[in-house]
Amino acid sequence: MAGNSFGKIFNLTTYGESHGPALGGVIDGCPSGIALDLDAIQEELDRRKPGQSAIVTQRKEPDTVKFHSGIFEGVTTGTSIGFVIENTNQKSHDYSHIKDSYRPSHADYTYDKKYGVRDYRGGGRSSARETACRVVAGAIAKQMLKGIEIKAYVSGVGTMKLNTPYNEIDLSLVESNIVRCPDLEMAKKMETYIKEVRGKGDTVGGIVSCVIKNVPVGLGEPVFDKLHAELGKAMLSINAVKGFEYGSGFHGSTMYGSEHNDAFNNDGTTKTNYSGGIQGGISNGMDIYFSVAFKPVATLIQKYETIDKEGNTVEMQGKGRHDPCVVPRAVPIVEAMAALVLADFHLINKLYN
Repeated sequence: MAGNSFGKIFNLTTYGESHGPALGGVIDGCPSGIALDLDAIQEELDRRKPGQSAIVTQRKEPDTVKFHSGIFEGVTTGTSIGFVIENTNQKSHDYSHIKDSYRPSHADYTYDKKYGVRDYRGGGRSSARETACRVVAGAIAKQMLKGIEIKAYVSGVGTMKLNTPYNEIDLSLVESNIVRCPDLEMAKKMETYIKEVRGKGDTVGGIVSCVIKNVPVGLGEPVFDKLHAELGKAMLSINAVKGFEYGSGFHGSTMYGSEHNDAFNNDGTTKTNYSGGIQGGISNGMDIYFSVAFKPVATLIQKYETIDKEGNTVEMQGKGRHDPCVVPRAVPIVEAMAALVLADFHLINKLYN
C-alpha cells in the first residue's frame, strides 16, 4: 500500500489499523529547537478521541501519545519524531459478521478487490481511527507556526446550517458544547437532532468550517502546488469527506466580476475577501476560510441488504460502536490537516531565503 505519507518537507507517515495493537507515525522535516508543549498535543488528541460525549462513538480509548524519538527535554532535535498511540479497547468480534460481506459505501469492496485481502475489524487501515496520527502531527505543526491561528467549527448538521459569516461568530465558544458549534442555540438543536438520528439506528452528515488568521503573504507554490489545492487535497484525504470549498466557493459562480473582485486598500489588504485569503494559489495575508462537507457515516445500526464475496444478496445489520455524525470529532482533524499544509509551505518558503 502506497499513499501513507503527506507533505514534501514537513512530512508525516502513519501506520496502524483500527483494531491492531497500535497506531503511530513518523514526522520528518521538523526543524530543531522548537520547544513543545506536550500537554497541548495531548489536549488536541482528547478533542478527537472517541467516547468523549453522548453523541459520538462510545469506544473508550485514552488515545495517549508516546513519543519515541526526535524530542529531547521537550525540544525538537531535528531528527525524525516517532510516536505511538496504543489501541486498548478493541472489540473485534463486533465485526465478525462482515468477514465475508461488504458494507455499502465502505472501503470493504475496494480494498478486497485491490489487495486480495482486507482487515475487516473496524475497517482496518481505512478506519477514521488513523486520523489520530494526523492530529498529533498537526499539533506539532501548530506549535511551529507561531502567531498563525487555526480555528475550525461545526457549521452544519444535516439540513441545519449556520449561515452567519465567520467574522461575526464568537469562535471562543466552539469548545463550550459537545457539537462544537459556536452558536449555542444552533448547537442545542444540532445535538437534539443527532440524538434522534442515533435513536433510529441511522446517521447524518455535516459541515466543518475553518478560519486561518495571521497567515503571512507568500505561502503556496504555483502552478500545481497552489495553497488552496493542497488544502483541498488535505481535507479530501480525511475519511468521509465529500466536498471542499474556499472563499466564495460555489456561491462565487453566481456573482458578477464587478461584485466578486477584492478591491485593494493602500496597504495591500483588500476591502472584501471573496478570494478566501488566496490569490494565484498564494496567500495574500487576508484570512483563509473554507468549508468541508462530511457524508453520513456508512455503518447503520439497522437492517439493510448488501452482497457477500460470492455476489449473493445478504441481509446485514451494523454492530459495534460508531458515530451517528462525525463532524464534532472532525473539528480537530480539519485543524490538524490545515496546520500540516501551512507548516510544509512555511518550510518551502525558507528555501528561497
